[in-house]
Amino acid sequence: MGVASRYWQLVKIDGAGRRQVQEIIPAKEFFAEVFPEVTDKGEHSDIEIQLKLLQLSRDAPTDRYLLAQRCLLCFISWQIEQVCWQLEQNFGVIHGFTCADLLPYVLDDDGSLKPVNNYQCLSRKILQSFDPQQSSLKTWTHTKVKHDSEMNQFLLGCGVYLISDWAILNDTQPNQLQRILTAFYSLTLSEIQQAQKLLESYHTIYRSARLQQRARGIGGKCTTPTTEQLQQIALLLENKTGQIFRAETVMAKLQELAERLRQYRIYIRSAYLPTEPLDILNKDSHPVTKEILDNENEQLEFLKLYRIQFLACLEQALALVIQSRINQLQRKNADKAKQFLIALRLFHCQNLSMTEIAARLELRAQDAVTRLLKLKEFRSEVSQQLLNLLCKQVLELARNYSNIESLTILEQQIKIAINEQIEIVIIDAETQAQTAKNYIKTSLFNEKLCRYLDVMNEDI
Repeated sequence: MGVASRYWQLVKIDGAGRRQVQEIIPAKEFFAEVFPEVTDKGEHSDIEIQLKLLQLSRDAPTDRYLLAQRCLLCFISWQIEQVCWQLEQNFGVIHGFTCADLLPYVLDDDGSLKPVNNYQCLSRKILQSFDPQQSSLKTWTHTKVKHDSEMNQFLLGCGVYLISDWAILNDTQPNQLQRILTAFYSLTLSEIQQAQKLLESYHTIYRSARLQQRARGIGGKCTTPTTEQLQQIALLLENKTGQIFRAETVMAKLQELAERLRQYRIYIRSAYLPTEPLDILNKDSHPVTKEILDNENEQLEFLKLYRIQFLACLEQALALVIQSRINQLQRKNADKAKQFLIALRLFHCQNLSMTEIAARLELRAQDAVTRLLKLKEFRSEVSQQLLNLLCKQVLELARNYSNIESLTILEQQIKIAINEQIEIVIIDAETQAQTAKNYIKTSLFNEKLCRYLDVMNEDI
């Protein structure tokens, strides 16, 4: 083992957001009692220690299982910090963040033996979901931290999307690729068809093999394609296009395609705008700016303003639709209007199920909550309001950069491009609604909705 003190020293964040290490004396004494042969300098298997502590944390009397649990939580805190250091080393310099920026998102353990109130910190969630038959505690912690929704939202804002090229290519469909390359990158029909054939060939060889592995119970990360797989993809491409490709060329083309998709996802999910290098922005910019602007500085300025307008219009659209719903319900039943607001908050901001909301509101069953919220209709109304507001704002914004004649020609293209981004936001919201309790990432839709509800609550 490295240092035994990791099992009684907790890495945490103080009130000012600074890193500190807290020694937990009861945990230290308990560890010395259970493992008298282990010293801070001695060698001992982490796995053996963790299995023993895990057993005690589940089977021992209350006072002992809480201490065993605390020892494991201390170990987890060191692993959480290690993930943040790795992220800084891999991405921090280029994307402008440090380990210290990440720690407040994931180090929320206060060091207590019992959870305070009903709040469950990330470390406890990791420990609760850990299965020693599936992985080591270190590996499981690293996996769960990299999927933390708040930290990932921060990283998205910095332009970092924590998913491999191969996973991105795996879950992108050819028809989806066509829409992205058309609306977001404005590629030619020939370029789009070539990219689709590349993706289809990749799916036939790599994704099929991946699905077969999963069917046999083999999981894990998507690894780099083997030379044999690349050669098979090259052969398929030759049959589709008549062109001969080397394995190295296929690898380069796949990575280039994955990078396009990565930048698209970063931009759509967070309204992040890459600022460096500018040659990439010029080549692969949003279709609105690519057609309207020639100057790189103007492109950058326009997209920053567009990002602000998108977020502002989303908030305005939510406000208009919520207020409209409240007015409709108040005309029928004032109590229903109050129930609607409460249900909206419980579902979107507290991730309660329809059944749990029905119990809170003393309604008959979950179907009563479904009829009260009408979520599909609600999202559709927000989408339409957002499209109307944003199109108007973007066209007004574009007048500062182009003439009326060119804008008239581009109006439909602008609408298509905007609608594509709105569609992604709504799909994210729908996905979260379907898997509310276990969803990894908080959608932009929910974030702005909850923010508006908080403002409403403050004004009441």
